Amino acid sequence: MAEVETTREGAVLTITLNRPDVLNAFNAALHEGLAAALKEARGPDVRAVVVTGAGRGFCVGQDLTEFREAPRDIGSRLRDTYHPNVLALRTLEKPVIAAVNGVAAGAGMSFACACDLRIAADSASFVPAFINIGLIPDSGGSYFVTRILGPARAFEWLTSGRKLTAAEAHAWGLVSEVVETDGLTARAAEVAAQLAALPTRAIGMTKRLIDHALNATLERQLEREAELQAAATQTEDFREGVAAFLEKRPPEFGGR
Repeated sequence: MAEVETTREGAVLTITLNRPDVLNAFNAALHEGLAAALKEARGPDVRAVVVTGAGRGFCVGQDLTEFREAPRDIGSRLRDTYHPNVLALRTLEKPVIAAVNGVAAGAGMSFACACDLRIAADSASFVPAFINIGLIPDSGGSYFVTRILGPARAFEWLTSGRKLTAAEAHAWGLVSEVVETDGLTARAAEVAAQLAALPTRAIGMTKRLIDHALNATLERQLEREAELQAAATQTEDFREGVAAFLEKRPPEFGGR
């Protein structure tokens, strides 16, 4: 059984973390499978991605038995495994939805927050478990949670280690919506299909703009917008969008 499975439905690629017996905890094999899945997601025919977990959990972070079986410097472990996958996810120039089907804890919480949108089952929960064992947020947790929640609430949550229910996560703005557990797969597929029908390259460029916005000066952000807008006008989807507007018909974007 593969630690990560991928399936395709039209232009939507679903990546399933597949170690359900340990709530999809990260180990070396899962990292390797995830890297391959994210490489597959870069294909031009993939226009939206869903990331979810098999069984009762989304991902509970690092499999701590791996530390006992193969101890090594944690900094090197992060740089060699977690960092490349987080960066591959964020540089993916298409929308990524985390369908959080159960607990997302530690690095699993960080990974869910690295996605563009989070849809949670009503049975899901979010736990910044690092502080509970004397560690700090990693795998981008401090970066993404701060951007989503703001510095004060990020500090409050990350230093408390407390579990957020799906309803609390929605109230805080950590997830965009909460659905019944049995309906999560269908809802994530529906949202992904809607996003996949949009101009994919424009979505990718919008992601780049948002990622840079909080640390940019206004002058630099205006220039970056001008540069990427010039690139957007060269796409087939821009030409289709203008033609559809002038012809008073719905556009049919091809993602190019």
